[in-house]
Amino acid sequence: MGAPPGLNPRLTRNAIARQVSPTAWFLEIPPGPAGEYRLSQLDDYSNLSRRGFPWRAPLRLRLQARVSQAALPGTWGFGFWNEPFGLALGFGGGARRLPALPNAAWFFFASPENYLSLRDDLPAHGALAATFQSRNIPTPLLAFFTPAALLLALPPAARLLRQLGRRFIHQSASSLDVDVTAWHAYEIDWSLQQVSFYLDEQLVFQTGVVPQGPLGLVLWIDNQYASLPSDGRLRYGTLAYPESAWLEIEQLALKSINRPTGNKPFM
Repeated sequence: MGAPPGLNPRLTRNAIARQVSPTAWFLEIPPGPAGEYRLSQLDDYSNLSRRGFPWRAPLRLRLQARVSQAALPGTWGFGFWNEPFGLALGFGGGARRLPALPNAAWFFFASPENYLSLRDDLPAHGALAATFQSRNIPTPLLAFFTPAALLLALPPAARLLRQLGRRFIHQSASSLDVDVTAWHAYEIDWSLQQVSFYLDEQLVFQTGVVPQGPLGLVLWIDNQYASLPSDGRLRYGTLAYPESAWLEIEQLALKSINRPTGNKPFM
């Protein structure tokens, strides 16, 4: 397995993304009140069009990670996605993209203010292994319907859009029991048929909801939250940090794979 090439930082004011070694990074966001977005992120797609994102199955991501606190406000994590929402067009000098439906496979950690599921039978916050698989709808057609997102501010309309979204966006997720302040080994095996998640070399989740590539690699920590629960009351914003928070990454490596999923992870 080799270190991924071309990781670029995307930082808000006073955030840090420091490379410690060829396979290790330190990400930190500063303390501050709610109402100000704080982000430290590494990715390998900032200046690419979405069709030019670098990764497709079969692929394996392995790394070791820990964070500064057990319950960080906002979200953090690592894995693959297609940066679907276009919320920060051109942020940090990156490419400008229209919105798309989400495709992702990642370890995702979200504070209780978040509710990040269109389904009520899946965990929507906490420590998660999760995937999204969406239909391939042409971006210009999707952009035509984007103004409908304004209806999310109305709970009855939001409930309806949430139900309709399940027809186009498939999700799968499992909660994890893990002390995130201690070092752990995380692995994502993304194949054409399924995605397998390993924690300390133990299979913790496997799903047939497989994202459609190409995807980009992302590692981040931020203070943002978003919530669209079953009552249809959309909530989003940024959360206060009484002290700085950090994410440490070590032994980050990617490898193309070609083996039956469920075997012992590659060492």
